[in-house]
Amino acid sequence: MARRKKIYEGKAKILYEGPEPGTIVQYFKDDATAFNAQKKDVIEGKGVLNNRLSEFFMTGLANIGVPTHFIRRLNMREQLVRSCEIVPLEIIVRNTAAGSMSKRLGIEEGTQLPRPIVEYCLKNDELGDPLVSEEHIAAFGWASQQDMDDIVHLALRVNDFLSGVMLAVGIKLVDFKIEVGRVYEGDFQRLIVADEISPDSCRLWDIETGKHLDKDVFRRDLGSLTDAYTEVAQRLGVMPRSNGATKPTLIN
Repeated sequence: MARRKKIYEGKAKILYEGPEPGTIVQYFKDDATAFNAQKKDVIEGKGVLNNRLSEFFMTGLANIGVPTHFIRRLNMREQLVRSCEIVPLEIIVRNTAAGSMSKRLGIEEGTQLPRPIVEYCLKNDELGDPLVSEEHIAAFGWASQQDMDDIVHLALRVNDFLSGVMLAVGIKLVDFKIEVGRVYEGDFQRLIVADEISPDSCRLWDIETGKHLDKDVFRRDLGSLTDAYTEVAQRLGVMPRSNGATKPTLIN
C-alpha cells in the first residue's frame, strides 16, 4: 500500500491526505496531554474511543441539520473528513462554571450559569490559547461579523444537541469546545463544525454523583481515563456494557 502523506500532527490526532480530492483522513492517537502539553501520557484505547464517540456526535448533528466535516468512519482509529479552512479560534460554550472560568472569575466550580456563555480562544499553543474577545477577532480579521453570528448559532445548536443527548443518559454537559471550518461552494462560503467532539473536548459530570467522565480525570489524577470514556460510550450505546467477566470490546 502506498505510504500516505502526513499533513499535520497535533497532540491528539494526525491528519493525512485523503483518498479523494478535498478529503482528509483523521487518525486518533492514544496520547493524552494537559496544561498545554506540560503533562503527557499514552492511554491505551483512548484514540479508539474518541474516534467512535466523535463519529456518534458528528452523525447526530448531521441528522438535525448541523453541517460538519465528518464523512464516514474508516476503521477503529480513522475517519474520513471534508477538508476545510479552519477558523483560528476555539469556541467554548459553558453551561456550568468550571476549570479556567472558575479560576478567572472566582466563581465556585459547579455553579449553574444563568445562560450558556460563549467564549473564544486564539488557537496558538505557544501562547497557551489565550482568551480573546469579538473585538480582537474583528480587528485582526480572524473572522467577520457574519462569521461570528454564524459561529454563535452553530455553537448554541451543538450545545442544545449535546445537552439533550447527555441528559438522557444521566450526564451533565458542563462545557465543551469546538472548532469551525470554512468550506467554499463556488463563490458561496459556509461554516461547518470541524475537528472532533469527544470527552477530550467536553466536561461531563454524572448528574447524581458529580463523577468526572472527561479529560479532567487525567488532568486531576482522578482515576482511569479509559474507564471514564468507556462509561460515556456505554451509556450512549456506542459500545456494549460488560458483564464483568471480560473487558468490553468496541462495536466495529
